[in-house]
Amino acid sequence: MLRSNRDKQQNFELVSIEDLVPADHMLRKIDKYIDFSFIDEKVRPLYCEDNGRPAIDPVVLFKMIFLGYFYGIRSERQLEREVQTNLAYRWFLGLGLTDRVPDHSTISWNRRTRFKDTNIFQDVFDEIVLQAVSHRMVGGRVLISDSTHIKASANKHKYTKEQVQHNTKSYVDDLNAAVEADRKAHGKKPLKTREEVNEDKEVKISTTDPDSGYMFREGKPEGFFYLDHRTVDVKYNLITDVFVTAGNVHDATPYLERLDRQRERFDFKVEAVALDSGYLTAPICKGLDSRGIFGVIAHRRFHPTQGLFHKHEFQYDADQNQYTCPQKQALIYSTTDRHGYRHYVSDPKQCAACPMLDKCTRSRNKRKVITRHVWEDSKERVRLNRLSKSGKKLYRKRKETIERSFADAKELHGFRYFRLRGIRNVTEQALMTATVQNMKKIALQLERRELG
Repeated sequence: MLRSNRDKQQNFELVSIEDLVPADHMLRKIDKYIDFSFIDEKVRPLYCEDNGRPAIDPVVLFKMIFLGYFYGIRSERQLEREVQTNLAYRWFLGLGLTDRVPDHSTISWNRRTRFKDTNIFQDVFDEIVLQAVSHRMVGGRVLISDSTHIKASANKHKYTKEQVQHNTKSYVDDLNAAVEADRKAHGKKPLKTREEVNEDKEVKISTTDPDSGYMFREGKPEGFFYLDHRTVDVKYNLITDVFVTAGNVHDATPYLERLDRQRERFDFKVEAVALDSGYLTAPICKGLDSRGIFGVIAHRRFHPTQGLFHKHEFQYDADQNQYTCPQKQALIYSTTDRHGYRHYVSDPKQCAACPMLDKCTRSRNKRKVITRHVWEDSKERVRLNRLSKSGKKLYRKRKETIERSFADAKELHGFRYFRLRGIRNVTEQALMTATVQNMKKIALQLERRELG
């Protein structure tokens, strides 16, 4: 029989919001296993104690921010509307059915004003990591790092070209010391002291978001991007570090500094790391070696000049400090340049009569030169690590850990592009996205432990 129930919604019912939220809802698990009490302590210095109107509870404010990142809600206005109609969201915030939802402008104002030039979002991220450590979900022994390009909120056609000075060689002091020691060991005069000169380079500067960097790589999209550098712990794939740079910064530039931050902040005893081929540089390998860390870095493909011998076909003798060419002729040490490369040169008289000269060098003076970095020994140890049984096993973990972490962020948490502008704001989005990913993992794992 056809009946109408249009008037049913006008009925008054006595209900409890507690009974309307499913028992297995994800937000129930988050609320049960994540301790948010630290937020009050972190933000207390940012509020006035005895003046102004009563503020919204900071825990409610941050929980509302977390909801936006949990469910990929990219607008504060939309977030306010979602909380108004979603019972689970109201329950998570501690709001009743008739309580007023905090206005969207409150979140925006706090971001632009109260939290401006503070480390509050980094502190919140760190506290969640520390909770994971306390639950023995982070070992701090094996870390895997990588970076991914995230599209900036900037039109790629709106830019100016500028000459900028930049020097990303944070290891320059160590390199200068190594070069000086190496030249002294070989009886060479010290190089003349000169200040490290910043390189001038013409780059595209976005007029929409000047902090972003223009990226153009073969096989990848072109435009303005940021680079999200992320580290995960291999034990439960918890994110232990997030750092954002412009998209035109090399992947390896901030790595050692961020590694040291984790060791100091969380007291990690790092024993091994796995990295992509973009990190295969002499300074990174030397840095890992000096820290006593087993480094596994993917092989970087090089494309030598066609028709010439590859460098690996020349055998290096560490005891004699020389290379031997395929024709068994020696290339002896000549000098160490300012960039940290030793030069090994052949005898042009012997090379002139060599039947393999065309496959060895095309220089006019018929002299073959091979360079070897002063930190090449560390680089070779990393290569051997990659070929070892444990190294291969560790590197295979990348697709299960760091790559999955990025995939989840983009697929489930709206992290395919940045909705905010400026390095400070995009860092907030990166940190909060990683924070909610960690919350979910902590809650799910603790529930599994409780259920046995």
